[in-house]
Amino acid sequence: MQHFLRAKIPMDLSTLITLAFIGAVGYAIFYGIMTYNKLVGLRNVFKNAFAQIDVQLKRRYDLIPNLVETAKGYLKHERETLEAVTQARNIAHSAAQAAASNPADASAMRNLVGAETRLHGALSRLMVVAEKYPELKANQNMMQLAEELTSTENRVAFARQAYNDAVMNYNTQRETFPIVFFSGALGFQPAESFQITDAAEKEAPKVQF
Repeated sequence: MQHFLRAKIPMDLSTLITLAFIGAVGYAIFYGIMTYNKLVGLRNVFKNAFAQIDVQLKRRYDLIPNLVETAKGYLKHERETLEAVTQARNIAHSAAQAAASNPADASAMRNLVGAETRLHGALSRLMVVAEKYPELKANQNMMQLAEELTSTENRVAFARQAYNDAVMNYNTQRETFPIVFFSGALGFQPAESFQITDAAEKEAPKVQF
């Protein structure tokens, strides 16, 4: 009887250790699944938020060629300024398409931020030049385009804030202990916010006439 008990105790301890190991592995798998699903949800939120930015950016990109074409008839000696706006618009458009294909790509988002900063600068310079031409300022088509562009800029700023908030929530969650140990392995890299760092460039181009 004593021999039987001595033989049984190691078997019970081994079983407990095995069960504890299986339980730990099972919990790790369950936690990993829950973490994955949570990060997917937060990533989808900021991707959807960027889609709202993309809608407004496309609208602005469509307005700019009309703005340049209208101004061209009056700014005959400002070809360099007009060409700079057109070039900056095309670069920003391409950068926005790349970012829209994968808003989680931090490199694509940084490229878009840089392109948008340059576009803001080019548009601002165009508006400064336009101020010197009273006939252009009085042009009805120019006034309408300027009003639409200002309205679109405001929508972009509003959508950008919503996107940045969603990115902050995602980044905060992926860096939270102990999720930080899972996020990288599960393929969740830090997301890039849509911040224009230069305070002067944060302002929408002055297009009111």
